[in-house]
Amino acid sequence: MSTVKTTSGTNGLLQSEPLLFERSVEGRTGWRPATSGVPLADDLPEDLLRQAPMRLPELSEPEVVRHYTRLSQWNYSIDTGLYPLGSCTMKYNPRVAEDLAALDGFAQLHPWQPVETLQGALHVMAFVEDSLKALTGLHAVTLQPAAGAHGELLGLLLIRACQESRGDPRSKILVPASAHGTNPASASMAGYQAVEVPAGPDGILEVDTVARLMDDQVAGLMVTHPNTLGLYERNLSSICKVVHEAGGLVYGDGANLNALMGIVRPGDLGMDVMHFNLHKTFSTPHGGGGPGAGPVAVTQELEPFLPVPVIHRGDPLTLEWDRPNSVGRVRSFYGNFGVVLRAASYIMEMGAQGLTHASRMAILNANYLRVRLSKAFEVAFPQPCMHEVILTDRLQRAHGVQTIDIAKRLMDYGFHPPTVYFPLVVPHAMMIEPTETESLDELDAFADALIQVAREAGQQPDTLKSAPSRPSLGRLDEVGAARFPDLRYDFDSTQ
Repeated sequence: MSTVKTTSGTNGLLQSEPLLFERSVEGRTGWRPATSGVPLADDLPEDLLRQAPMRLPELSEPEVVRHYTRLSQWNYSIDTGLYPLGSCTMKYNPRVAEDLAALDGFAQLHPWQPVETLQGALHVMAFVEDSLKALTGLHAVTLQPAAGAHGELLGLLLIRACQESRGDPRSKILVPASAHGTNPASASMAGYQAVEVPAGPDGILEVDTVARLMDDQVAGLMVTHPNTLGLYERNLSSICKVVHEAGGLVYGDGANLNALMGIVRPGDLGMDVMHFNLHKTFSTPHGGGGPGAGPVAVTQELEPFLPVPVIHRGDPLTLEWDRPNSVGRVRSFYGNFGVVLRAASYIMEMGAQGLTHASRMAILNANYLRVRLSKAFEVAFPQPCMHEVILTDRLQRAHGVQTIDIAKRLMDYGFHPPTVYFPLVVPHAMMIEPTETESLDELDAFADALIQVAREAGQQPDTLKSAPSRPSLGRLDEVGAARFPDLRYDFDSTQ
């Protein structure tokens, strides 16, 4: 077993930095603006005139530069360490994609340019559409949605439009209990009632359960595959058949496509519509709300309802607007082109074999951690997993230690904690998705750290209950911070 690392990539969690206001010294400055020679207006309303100077920190240029440079170096990022967040696919992003997206020929484009001047961009978009069709076995793709949840909403709107065109509008959507939280929200926004579908004891949807819930008001089933428990839905083909026989359609949440590329085509399993997270599977830096892209792929039956415009495959390429059955636009212009461009770079760099290999490595890495950690922690579902594995704190609770304590203590070893307390159907969950971009050395260091934390839970549980100890700030009141954020600097407290 390798030696436990005390840090991994960054000491950002272990430092302290005063606010600029706290460093401020009266009269100190880093910039003296030249006199403009423009006279001040003398007819501004009195109530718009400032009665006192702005309260800004007074610092020299080196102090400001060093402050922000230190903060940037202390950020935890995919460039500095492993992000073991389950259900998120936080993989390393190749820099060649950033170089491509920064090329003037792409970066300086404007979507209002004449379409004949956008041929390069349209060819990139068509390439990504064709690649996603090949990976899913579906008929057509739109790149418009700005993120996964946006793609979910569009997919459900397409299902509604299709069934209304049949003269068969419906009111309910089946959503598995382990689904991403956006699934029932998207169903509600699309005007459907979400009906929960429980999984079987092994975490897999059962055919009989879905068949029992299907009726003439069920528009379809939303299913994440592999599911949010990190498991392969082995009954999915039979379940899709049950839904189709009852007049429903199947929506595939593609957030976990990183486990399927080149191995399984969701369209072959019976899915009618699914979204992709280009910012996860196809490598765009994400987090903090963006950027993202959530393209949607559909069967031939759903293709007429796709949002406008669509790319017409002629010579030259054009944008087609005259589509009377379209659900309309779901985003300005044609989607988040910069994210689509990065995805194109990733797909071209990897090739078909590379994408398949990436999925196989993601599965291998997750199962490696499952086996290495299985003696120190309870594995929620001990069977082989796909791209992520779920642990629980059941063994540690005997010592009064809980999931949150384990996550906080892991920070003392320099690792970002995994996703905790999700999915909700697994009590006290720790959800880990290592992705394919982590080396064996990094996986071992992470596993060693978790095993050491588990050992501490039995021998010195108070260490975990008071963790983290190495960062300048200890355990924070996270609930209070979320409910009562303090976003304004209190000048009076420094007087």
